[in-house]
Amino acid sequence: MDQAELSMEQVLKRDIPWETYMTTKLISATGLQLLRRFDKKPESARAQLLDEDGPAYVHLFVTILRDIFKEETVEYVLALIYEMLSANPTRARLFHDETLEHEDTYEPFLRLLSKGNWFIQEKSCKILAWIISARPKAGVIANGEASGSKKPITTIDDVLNGLVEWLCAQLRQPSHPTRGAPIAISCLSTLLKEPVVRSSFVQADGVKLLVPLISPASTQQSIQLLYETCLCIWLLSYFEPAIEYLATSRTMQRLTEVVKSSTKEKVVRVVILTFRNLLPKGTFGAQMVDLGLPHIIHSLKTQAWSDEDLLDALNQLEEGLKDKIKKLSSFDKYKQEVLLGHLDWNPMHKEANFWRENVTCFEENDFQILRVLLTILDTSTDPRSLAVACFDISQFIQYHPAGRVIVTDLKAKERVMKLMNHENAEVTKNALLCIQRLLLGAKYASFLQA
Repeated sequence: MDQAELSMEQVLKRDIPWETYMTTKLISATGLQLLRRFDKKPESARAQLLDEDGPAYVHLFVTILRDIFKEETVEYVLALIYEMLSANPTRARLFHDETLEHEDTYEPFLRLLSKGNWFIQEKSCKILAWIISARPKAGVIANGEASGSKKPITTIDDVLNGLVEWLCAQLRQPSHPTRGAPIAISCLSTLLKEPVVRSSFVQADGVKLLVPLISPASTQQSIQLLYETCLCIWLLSYFEPAIEYLATSRTMQRLTEVVKSSTKEKVVRVVILTFRNLLPKGTFGAQMVDLGLPHIIHSLKTQAWSDEDLLDALNQLEEGLKDKIKKLSSFDKYKQEVLLGHLDWNPMHKEANFWRENVTCFEENDFQILRVLLTILDTSTDPRSLAVACFDISQFIQYHPAGRVIVTDLKAKERVMKLMNHENAEVTKNALLCIQRLLLGAKYASFLQA
């Protein structure tokens, strides 16, 4: 039978010759006794045995997977572990029991990911995800020697890199045509709760593999895949390096299409929570407004949702988008003025609130607006435009956390210095203010009045 089509039920019906393994010293007498008590017993009886002697069973199962290579036996033991963890995922903590401190509990599962057998790959992947998620938060797998071996114990970095590499491979070119991607996404939706996994996944360039999977779904299976993919994006929205990729991909457009067409509450909730996380970051707010999200949110609020978290998130997102529209409208006016190259003393140039609320908008398109201000210094013959440009650059220095460094890197000092000898007093005054703020930095710049 094709291993890809094996079911748990078929595997667990097998009779494994445990006595033979004891005769060949692959299983100890104690191990055989444990197996006889556990094997082919009802779930309630197994649960009691795991409550009483869980670490001993984990040690036994890991030892079998380490020492025995017969596929039927490996499949059977993986099925036993999978069954015990799916019935109660908290049992994964047994793999971190202090009595197993010198046992390499990760290595067999990591090694089995490379087997050309889908049943073994799938079960090993899910089991590893459960074990990793259950590890003590402050703990790291220590380097040391595994019991009965001179081999160093597998480190958490080895485990994460190996597992994440396998998961990304499933998203690129699945081992199983219909189950490869879903199992990878399912595992990631569990694993990405761990900050260390987020880092490993981003380093493996995995974020871009999620984006094509964000599309409206209709069947139950495809809805679950979409939900878990969106859950991965939500978890990554807490991680800055991942956010940088999300900002430059079609993620926002795809999420918007999903939330417009989906009627599944859990899908809508996780997308809205993602939007709420991303709204205050970088250019996401502007993207949301451009994509018509305010109107979509208004429409979603008229529907009968039962989830309180979703209702709260919709209200928060609506208010946040209203504020963003106000800020965007004032910055859009400013941006238009700068791009036209004719500056005047409109109120926004000297309004502290405008600069506090919009200074990060200057980061868009590699500081495009700041670069245009510097071009005005080089090319304009209008004294008013030159004076306002100098003043605005000084405002950027004062209000942006890295303003002084950014302006220095753009070679602004030389351009402004030339204007300190300008024939127009308004130009020289603001050029001097700009140089003072550039030399003093933000810490002292606030004491300088325009």
